[in-house]
Amino acid sequence: MIDTIYALSSGQPPAAVAIIRISGPAAGASLSALTGRIPKSRRATLARLVDPVSGDVLDHALVLWFEGPATATGEDLAELHLHGGRAVVARVLATLAALPGLRSAEPGAFTRRAFENGRIDLAEAEGLADLLFSETELQRLSAMAMAEGGLSAQVTAWQERLLGLSARTEALLDFSDEGDVDEDLDAGAALVAGISALAREMGDFLNRPSGERLRDGIRVALAGPPNAGKSTLLNALAGREAAIVSPRAGTTRDVIEVPLALGARPFVFIDTAGLHAGSGDEIETIGMERARGVIDRADIILWLDDRGASPAPDRTITVHARADLPGRDAAPPGTDVIVSAVTGAGMEQLVGMLTERADMLLPRPGDLALNARQRALLDACAVALVGSGNLLIMAENLRIARSALDRLTGRAGTEDMLDALFGRFCIGK
Repeated sequence: MIDTIYALSSGQPPAAVAIIRISGPAAGASLSALTGRIPKSRRATLARLVDPVSGDVLDHALVLWFEGPATATGEDLAELHLHGGRAVVARVLATLAALPGLRSAEPGAFTRRAFENGRIDLAEAEGLADLLFSETELQRLSAMAMAEGGLSAQVTAWQERLLGLSARTEALLDFSDEGDVDEDLDAGAALVAGISALAREMGDFLNRPSGERLRDGIRVALAGPPNAGKSTLLNALAGREAAIVSPRAGTTRDVIEVPLALGARPFVFIDTAGLHAGSGDEIETIGMERARGVIDRADIILWLDDRGASPAPDRTITVHARADLPGRDAAPPGTDVIVSAVTGAGMEQLVGMLTERADMLLPRPGDLALNARQRALLDACAVALVGSGNLLIMAENLRIARSALDRLTGRAGTEDMLDALFGRFCIGK
């Protein structure tokens, strides 16, 4: 039997209002036990909450009743809108724990039930997870597009086309010996053209910027020789003392990561150890090795070395830093921007360059951005559509493609992935 779950679904108290959600077959009985009745569906009703065992008044609250399956979870659902004091919330949760058939919800349990009961699909659930963790406007817009079913609608359209192509393939297999040869050739050519067009469309979708950069941030490495002003520049960009600054060369020996939002774009700025010929110091050598690894993986490199070229010019913004110091007002040829973290000169121009580069790497506002799991499954689908002209092989490839799309929206075995996904949610979600 399906159990009934409950949890605090709003922020931690104290707060003006605290919302406790109850979902499952015993939700109605629980609400009746606390209030003495079940109010009219979908109408907020003032009620006195009473402990059914002790008779103590717990709170005067707004209660709502939603009869399944037309609810957020697809089950009977009740909400208690309490005064948000810690003692009130704790006592109501303790009272619910004592009611028969109820248990405290685990992280993501409500959203998982919504998925299992067909209220949302897997792509929408992933979008909701990204929405909960969004920190910039660009992340919010992309997550909303996913959570509201943008990708699901696109996948549904692809599935319908795949089913049509599969039906035509099966028809050609079943009746190829009975029809006209020329008609069969024409139908076969049209089928191949339809499959190729769908594969190209999916390929174009795969060429869009990925969701990982949007979720995790554009990785920007600050690199160059010791005492080049990397840490000072990082602090100026962050607007706080994120890294230790000292006139002594080699102060930064390890990697320091600082997440920042510039112009609503997510970034992760990475301060690195100064690069030089080496002094034989073991820790210094390890720091430089890590710095080179960061440079290799960075999306953008801020190169603060007037004497040498960046190891990856196509990903580099060459910065002439510390322009406020005597003799540093002129930059060497090839410099992209001259800055002073002390006076602020050139900082606005540098931020503009960073956001311009980010716009080439991030999805546009509101665009659908695939995560790694979705991208792998769509790629498997597209690859399956590129193959032999043999009808039997085509039929099998179309089946493989349909299976990949089913897994993308959660219609096929994804149990391990579901545990990982819904575990990211908070308790009351």
